[in-house]
Amino acid sequence: MAEITLPRKIMEEVENYIRKNNLENRRKEILDRVRNLYKQAMYDPEEAVGVVAAQSLSEPATQMTMRTYHFAGTAGIQVTLGLPRLIEIFDAKKVPETPSMTIYLRKEHQNEKKALEIAQKIKEVKLRDFVVSDVIDLLNLKIICRLDTVKLKKYGIHVNDLTKYIKLKNVSVEIKGRELIATIEKTENVNLHKIKYRLLESHIMGVKSVSHVIVTKNENDEWIISTLGSNLKKVLSIDGVDPTRTVSNNPFEMCDVFGIEAARNSIIREAVHTIEEQGLGVDIRYVGILADLMTSTGKIMGIGRYGVAGNKDSVIARMAFEETKKHLINAAIKRTRDPLRGHVENIVMNQLIPMGTGAFTLVGRIPKIEEQKITKEKKKKSHQPSKPKKRKTKKATAKTKRKGKK
Repeated sequence: MAEITLPRKIMEEVENYIRKNNLENRRKEILDRVRNLYKQAMYDPEEAVGVVAAQSLSEPATQMTMRTYHFAGTAGIQVTLGLPRLIEIFDAKKVPETPSMTIYLRKEHQNEKKALEIAQKIKEVKLRDFVVSDVIDLLNLKIICRLDTVKLKKYGIHVNDLTKYIKLKNVSVEIKGRELIATIEKTENVNLHKIKYRLLESHIMGVKSVSHVIVTKNENDEWIISTLGSNLKKVLSIDGVDPTRTVSNNPFEMCDVFGIEAARNSIIREAVHTIEEQGLGVDIRYVGILADLMTSTGKIMGIGRYGVAGNKDSVIARMAFEETKKHLINAAIKRTRDPLRGHVENIVMNQLIPMGTGAFTLVGRIPKIEEQKITKEKKKKSHQPSKPKKRKTKKATAKTKRKGKK
């Protein structure tokens, strides 16, 4: 049997281990042991990998904490983890409960001062950050906001420039000294409290929807920026940000910016991180199988009735999962045929499933056995006594002569 060739990544890890621990004299022994372990981890042809993956992922999920919030950094950014986060990932929720980004910086910006400057550019600044107090004038339909001019100078914004950033329908804005006055032009069906909220939420500077930023050092002694809120496209355009490593925890956003392969890797990374954070261990290959299935069509699909389970080729498999009547009626109307290629539909039909030994149907001749049969038959024929030939009688010969004359 040919020697098993290990994947490049495993070989690199083994080589690094041998080099670090000065085990050159035991290289062959270590490589043989790794090859043996790798061989044991390989799957047999037609093994039910999907069933094993489902079991391996769902069993540890029963031991996960139902509600978990992780504090990322000293400022206390709460990021959803545990079972709610795992459900978010595999159900393909378009917007996570707590969207966040991990922003890596280029080499020339690897110091605290520059990292803080970039973080300040990223954090969204709203009008409410510069408002000391606000008053609603019900008689004149006006909202009066008193501004903090010291804070405005700190951000390099002139008071009169604020009017450029505020764009609300049927609302005119003017600056009088240290006050910002918003006058409502529409007089019917006006909700001043809603308008005040929209006014205070007006975007002034920074990246939209990024409410918190934290500058920290990671395990590789690099300065990174963690955020609460996500806007990957805008962040990548900021000078100093490394676009090759910066990621979002939202696979849909990763798909829009980097493509479907990046989304697949994002699903694997987020799922593995969530499981490991709970102190559980699941082989990354099981998560990889599920991520491949979720992204196989070029779009991200959840694993529910409107995703992977609802798009199976087999009508019986779809019926067995959910909405039995709907699938049965649609199949009857469209005269759909079921190829019965999966294990679910074959179990329902009480047939042998096309997995393991049931996946193979061998038809053919085995040369040695065939040769043995032929030689046996020849021997039998040679041993059998030959039957005596019948002699033709005078009557028979006369008949044949008459036929010839005719």
